[in-house]
Amino acid sequence: MTDLKIIYEDNHLLICVKPFNVPVQEDSSHDLDLVRMAKKYLKIKYQKPGNVYVGLVHRLDRPVGGVMVLAKTSKAAARLSQKVQDHEWHKKYLAIVHGKINGSGKLVDKISKDAQTFNAYIDPIKGKESILEYQCLAYNAAEDLSLVEINLITGRHHQIRLQLHEAGHPIYGDQRYGLKEKAQIALFAYHLAFHHPVKDTSVVAEVLPPLTGKWLLFAETLKKLEEKA
Repeated sequence: MTDLKIIYEDNHLLICVKPFNVPVQEDSSHDLDLVRMAKKYLKIKYQKPGNVYVGLVHRLDRPVGGVMVLAKTSKAAARLSQKVQDHEWHKKYLAIVHGKINGSGKLVDKISKDAQTFNAYIDPIKGKESILEYQCLAYNAAEDLSLVEINLITGRHHQIRLQLHEAGHPIYGDQRYGLKEKAQIALFAYHLAFHHPVKDTSVVAEVLPPLTGKWLLFAETLKKLEEKA
């Protein structure tokens, strides 16, 4: 049908994996985006002759890959959007960062967004409180890189990328806030947990990043993480 990887689907939701470097919705590049990929998938699968509804309820930066939830009805979209606003989603990311991070901790900053450049920056006066928790899962001494699990408490623009950079551990391959390596950013949304918008059930979706590039350095740790899921 399409190259879209589907993790879960019912009458209300479509949980899929956004590929790296694919926009979530159409932008000025007019490159193929996730919403159009999902519409094509549903149109072919269910042989729908007309327009297909797909509601976007949260986002990932274009270069970042990972788990995303799309709504198949406007009712589900409205309810899911409200849960996002109420911080009732549990989101975890995996990142490969420069330097050795010891143990676990929390980063708390106030972040604003530049309207011209769309860059996030620390703004102690007018910025919105931004919180994440982190835990180092493994360290590769040869390349001085750490594999970090991030529990995102708030969801500000470029929050993870900026906060890790400000903490002295920029994400490998981050062209905007990192060291400008000519490489794919090593940031992946791997875990989502939330209450179903229609059914009285919890939904948990988890997928690990593809074992390519620097992710291969941490293949053993990622395999153990998968076995725990």
